[in-house]
Amino acid sequence: MRLLFGGMILGAAACSKYNPNHLASVSTSQFGSKIEGFDSSDQVAASNLVAYWSFDGTEKESISGIGPAANVNDSYVTKGVRGQGLELNNGYLYYTQQIPNLGTNLHSFTVIAWVQVLNNGSTPTSIWQLSRPGNLYGNINFLCETGQNPASDLNDFIVHPDYFDGGGTQDNLNANWAPDGAGTYYSPTIGPNIWTQIGVTFDSATVILQVWADGKRIGTTSYQQRGTALYKPTVPDEVIIGGWYNDIPGKTVTTDTWTVPMVGGVDEIRVYNAALGAADIKALYELGQAGK
Repeated sequence: MRLLFGGMILGAAACSKYNPNHLASVSTSQFGSKIEGFDSSDQVAASNLVAYWSFDGTEKESISGIGPAANVNDSYVTKGVRGQGLELNNGYLYYTQQIPNLGTNLHSFTVIAWVQVLNNGSTPTSIWQLSRPGNLYGNINFLCETGQNPASDLNDFIVHPDYFDGGGTQDNLNANWAPDGAGTYYSPTIGPNIWTQIGVTFDSATVILQVWADGKRIGTTSYQQRGTALYKPTVPDEVIIGGWYNDIPGKTVTTDTWTVPMVGGVDEIRVYNAALGAADIKALYELGQAGK
């Protein structure tokens, strides 16, 4: 199935077997100040964390130590989710060196990020892309459809990730036309000073792609099942945070004019080699809210 969205045609599309029974990690009442049984976000699915950007005084990916080859219109803000965060003003970060954990051994995945982004009524916002050199769309494209609603709309924020299946892209989103039925559309509330958690999970065992925001599942169930279309990444790959190849001098791949750099904040980007369950995503949200 294909969706026509934001002037682009994308392949339309949950919860993983990582926590198949959806059990809460630990009862908080038994562990004092712990949140969902954890002292910090770093403890959640720690063995599955394969890439992490804290933006706390550094733009390096923490596990590999790889930094950006180019950074444009970027600065730190003091009030991030945990410590500092990254502010982009029509800016991006571009990582040309292969991050070892983000290669062809990645089959299932979770990408979690916190953003301060507003709608703009004209163009989408690419948050994080695991890019394929020479192609507009990468292995994983984590974007928000900020062009679909005016800047004054703080109650309709469309999160629309997709992945490469070897031939095209497969996607899911929080569809405001509510294909799952009346009352099933959910959007987080955004604002210029609000950090919003967004996430995408893909489970290779069930071939389910799901979308998350502020600790809740927001993606449709109508589009979550991707049939036999597994995630098939290609290497070498690169990472672009807040932009597209078209934004990088000498890297233009299409004549599209909607591929503009990001305006807004991003913090605490985490990539896992498993599709995290609802309990862990909720824990990451609550821990982030507490600055942990």
